[in-house]
Order: sequence, then C-alpha cells, then structure tokens
Amino acid sequence: MSDNRVYLYDSTLRDGQQTQGVDFTSGDKIAISCQLDLLGVDYVEGGWPGANPADDQFFGQLPDLQTARFAAFGMTRRPGRSAEEDAGLAALLACDTPVICLVGKSWDFHVRVALRTTEQENLAMIGDSIRYCVDQGREAVYDAEHFFDGYKANPEFALSCLHTALDAGARWAVLCDTNGGTLPDEVAAISAEVCEKLPGSRLGIHCHNDTGNAVANSLAAVNAGVRQVQGTLNGLGERCGNANLVTLLPLLMLRLGFETGVDQAGLKNLVSTSHLVDERLNRNSDRHAPFVGANAFAHKGGLHVSAVQKDPRSYEHIDPEVVGNRRKILVSDQAGRANVLVRLAELGIEVEASDRRVDELVAQIKQREHLGFAYDGASASFEMLARRALGQWQDHFTLQSFRVTDERRTSADGTVENLSEATMKVQVDGVLHMTVAEGNGPVNALDNALRKALLPAYPQLLDMQLVDYKVRILESSSGTAAVTRVMVESADAAGRRWSTVGASGNVIEASYQALFDAVNYKLFIALRE
Repeated sequence: MSDNRVYLYDSTLRDGQQTQGVDFTSGDKIAISCQLDLLGVDYVEGGWPGANPADDQFFGQLPDLQTARFAAFGMTRRPGRSAEEDAGLAALLACDTPVICLVGKSWDFHVRVALRTTEQENLAMIGDSIRYCVDQGREAVYDAEHFFDGYKANPEFALSCLHTALDAGARWAVLCDTNGGTLPDEVAAISAEVCEKLPGSRLGIHCHNDTGNAVANSLAAVNAGVRQVQGTLNGLGERCGNANLVTLLPLLMLRLGFETGVDQAGLKNLVSTSHLVDERLNRNSDRHAPFVGANAFAHKGGLHVSAVQKDPRSYEHIDPEVVGNRRKILVSDQAGRANVLVRLAELGIEVEASDRRVDELVAQIKQREHLGFAYDGASASFEMLARRALGQWQDHFTLQSFRVTDERRTSADGTVENLSEATMKVQVDGVLHMTVAEGNGPVNALDNALRKALLPAYPQLLDMQLVDYKVRILESSSGTAAVTRVMVESADAAGRRWSTVGASGNVIEASYQALFDAVNYKLFIALRE
C-alpha cells in the first residue's frame, strides 16, 4: 500500500442522522450510499442495526455497491459478558456487511464512571469483540471514543486500547475527538506521537466540529501519518456536526496531493453529491460552502471580474469544473455551458459543442431555476428538458385539464375523515380519456386518476411507484403565496430510480408537474428497451 493513500470512511447515514431535524428514510439511505459509491469513497457506514426500524429496513435491502464497502456500527461487548453471548454483537454480525465498526472506551475516566469497570476488563472487551468479528470473516474497525481526552489524561492506557484492537486483528484503530474540543496543534502533536508507536497505515481520525476545527484537525492527523479519514457529507452530525468530507476530499487530493479512492472523474461528482443530500433533507444548500456552494466561484463586478476573466487563478484557488462546480459572473453570467455539455455526454446525448441549441438550453435552465425549479436533484426532469430543447423528445400523453377536490368530514362521534378526489381529462394517441379517482391526498388522487387513464395504453406503468415526495417553500416571507418546489422520486421493478421536479405558487400544480415528468420518463425508458 502506498504511504500516500488515504482511505475515506463516510458516516453520514449514522452520524448525520443524529443532526437535529434529520431523519433519513430507507430510500434516502439507498440513494446516498449509491451516490457515495459513484463518488468513490472506500467505506459507507450504514447505521446501527437495531437502533430504529429505518436502519433495520435499510440493512435488509442493502444496494449493490461497485467500489465502496458497507459497514455496520455498534459497540464492544458489555462488561462481564462474552463476545459470543453479547446481543449487540450478534445483531451486528447478522447484517450482511463486510465491515464491522465497534466503538469502545479509551479514556480511563469513562471506563470507571460510565462503564463502572476496570481498565483490564475494558481492554478485554475491546480485544474479545474485535477478535470475534474477525473470526467471523469481517473486517473490523475500532473507534476509540474520546481518544484525545483519554490520551491527555492517561496516554499509556489510551495507547493500550489501540494496541489491543490492532493486536486482535482490527484493520483500523480510529482516533476520535468525540466532543470536538481538541485544537489542530494538539491533534497534530498527539497523532504524530501515536504514529511513532503504531503504523499510521492502520490508524484513522474522526473529528467532531464543536470548535469549528474538524476539517483542520483531520488534515493535521493525516499530515502526521494517519491514513483513514472519517466524516460526513456536508458536515452533518449532532451538535455542531462532524468533519465535512465534501471539504476534506478536494483538500486531500488537490492541495495536499494524497491519493484516495476518488479519481478525477469521480471528483466532478462532488457538487451533485453534496446537493443530493440537501435535496433528500428538503433543505437549501449552503451557497457559500467551500468547493460546492453556488457562490464558491462567484464574482461580482469591478476589478475581480476583470481579473478573473484574464486569469482565473487571480481569485480562484482551483478550477471549479474539477469538483463539478462552475464559475459565476454575477454581472454578466457566461458560465454553465460546459457543465451542460458534460451532463449531456453522460446521458449519451450527442450534440456539437458549437450547437446554438446548447446556449438556448443553458438559458432555459437558468430561467427555470429562477422560477423555482432545481435540476441537481432531478436528473430525469433535466434529461427531458434537454431532449426537448434538442428535438429528441415527444410526450406520451397530453393533459387537457384536471380538477381536485378535498373534503374534510367530521362524523357524529367526532371522527375526522379526509377524502381527495381528482377528475382528469387526458389525450392518449388522439383519444380523449376522462377519469375520476380518489386518494388519501390530492397528489395521490391525481396519480391514481392519471394511471387510470394511461394504463390501457401503457401497461408498462404497472410496476412504477412513487417512493418519495418532498415539498419545499422557496420564499417563506411570502407566506401561503410562496413559490413551492416539489421533488418526486419514482422506482420500478427493474430497480431503477429517477427524480423529477415541479415548481409553482400552487402546490398541486407543482406536484402535477413533477408527476407528469415522472410518468413520461418511465414510459421513455420502458418503450425504448
């Protein structure tokens, strides 16, 4: 193994879920893990089996990854219990993951106060648990909780925890700054001391961001010799979050020259990866985030614009396209064309770079994004928009009209019942169909009415289902008159997933736009097979 190779361990699906307001569905976890695999990370930690139903459901339907390896997270055996008899370890090993990550104490204070046991028993808990997982054919990772606090209090004991895990067969022993209170100079010094006694090729770093130093601390540990970095996408995590892998990755590769599992092509997925998580969480992306923010390479007026047009290095520390971003000249925006050409090539859409229709498409995208549409997380809607602009698209049906009613009834015993009904007129192959359908909400009623009209002509829709539906208010200051963006994710029996978007001041209209794209795209991919 090259000493220049750094391994990336993503814990978004567990650590990230501890963020206030974050609650990943199983579908969210599948989409994010597949995107991480596309990016090129080495490890994807799926969660803590048994912690909640969503994690259990996810571990029961893990998607196939091409490069990344799934890890299940848990803790070392309990005091006074054998590894073979520990229920927590049994739940971990019941998961079909090649990697098991076990958290254990490395601070003698916690051993005495939290575990109420001895240092010798804590070491036995670490060794027994790691050895048991390795004996079961799993790669084992030991997370040394509160390592830096423990090292400062009792360096001999903290080191003995790492030694015990590695001697038992752990592939990695991870130095954890669990409360985020350690500063970069301390991390650098302690990591260097540890790397003098243990091989850095078997050590990791996991930093929380409570002092705003998680990225700096992670880089300090890597520069000291540590060769695994743990973190989350967009820095998600409890309290102030974790080390942000979206920021760390380009710094490691582009500024420090380390090798990772991410190649140059994969690095161009960084922006889309970051935005995918925000779309899944139904929140606005940080426009000022390093590398991936919409304003990360934005320049406005005066000398800056003049300088950057002559020499981008004047105000840009890297080429934005390297990470999938783009330069933005706010006074006269000329950017975006190259990114569109790349996305068209990825879709297999052949077009000359000089084709004027590309410029028209770029202008159309910008205009629609101004109206509230967003295509980073809605690839199917983008492809349909692009093919329309290039004369390569034909809708499979035409809507003439729809009407939705929503009724709320209260019975004599006080029971409240809600009923939605949709009436729709749709033209298919020149024939007008009028259908009526009910649903448990207006969008479900629309979906049912549309399918009722289309299924006789398009039985391919039978295996299509809507798996996620998100609504975002874009102008909260406008109250109930605000523009609403709707994101819909669909799936079919072949395992394909696609996302579509709609935007309008009317939430039902925005929902129909996303639904219209979803059904049309399903027919597009089904009919060309």
